[in-house]
Amino acid sequence: MAEPLKNLYSKKFYTHISEVFQDTIPGFDEKQFVKEIFCKDWKSYELKERMKHTSKVLHLFLPAKFSQAAKIIIKTCKEFQKRSYNNYGLEFMFFPDYVEIYGIDDLKSSLKVMESITELTSCEFAIRPFIVKYPVDAMSTILSWSTHKNLHVRRLASEGSRPRLPWAMALPDFKKDPSKVLPILENLKEDPSEYVRRSVANNLNDISKDHPKVLLKIAKQWKGISTETDAIIKHASRTLLKAGDPAIMKYYGLDTKGVNVNNFKVVNPKVNVGEYIKFEFDLHLTKKKYLRLEYAIHFLLKNGKQNKKVFKISEKDYAKDSTTKVERGHSFKPISTRTYYEGKQSVSIIVNGVEFGTADFSLKL
Repeated sequence: MAEPLKNLYSKKFYTHISEVFQDTIPGFDEKQFVKEIFCKDWKSYELKERMKHTSKVLHLFLPAKFSQAAKIIIKTCKEFQKRSYNNYGLEFMFFPDYVEIYGIDDLKSSLKVMESITELTSCEFAIRPFIVKYPVDAMSTILSWSTHKNLHVRRLASEGSRPRLPWAMALPDFKKDPSKVLPILENLKEDPSEYVRRSVANNLNDISKDHPKVLLKIAKQWKGISTETDAIIKHASRTLLKAGDPAIMKYYGLDTKGVNVNNFKVVNPKVNVGEYIKFEFDLHLTKKKYLRLEYAIHFLLKNGKQNKKVFKISEKDYAKDSTTKVERGHSFKPISTRTYYEGKQSVSIIVNGVEFGTADFSLKL
């Protein structure tokens, strides 16, 4: 059985960081720090609760004035790096939380300390309240981070400014108008780090959900600059590709001329939760074609309607005058992110964004 993530905050971890705190925090009392950490409710705390508890305890040992505390945190982060504590990552997320809670009224100090912290653990969540509160001044600094010598700071410029970063505070102004984000992405489009370029793609994918034309315009501007920029655009187009957006399909030259889907059927039209639905079809082409092949499950909802979810099968070249038998299955194993409802569902085949037929099946709980 996998070790719970909350156990990353272990006695060993606090012993290690206490050794550094003793050298960087004036008057630091290790015994009292550990006592405050392992309070009576500690065992019941999950990962996020332990993280927030750690930042609150740390506040007891740092100066109340944030600008003074920030200087100590910067010194501490440098010391962690000097002692090669970079193998800790998620554990250090109490630092960004500290800045978000105690530094929100001191933009200058907070930005400076986040620039240092993010080399240990990302501040992509913590930066967002500052963007909302100080949209002009915060974005000015974030833009400068996009040319920073450290790749983690450059990634923060992109990841922190994503309009729809998962599990984070949304940035509604950027959802309405992403123009302030685009100069950051422009600076990073040929970044030497794939880690950074991946973030650029994710940011553009966020933008495409509200402004597909913006992504298409950038795709045309960046096309052919390098294999890296082409890869960014491809990954950034994933939501539009799944949706079968006509403009992005045209951009990639994906059409269905000469494509036929024959003999499509569900092999087992009655399936129980925990089993696989199996389906098959023949793919016939009269022309050589590059095909993006997908299927959609139209899940039954509680209200009797269906919710379509698209899943990828393959993306490759097919020869002229070829027929390929395709067999696939989809698991109905219970998962925490989806509730199944008993009754008629359906599956459809999608070729280059176009649906080719639908077949029904019934699900039994």
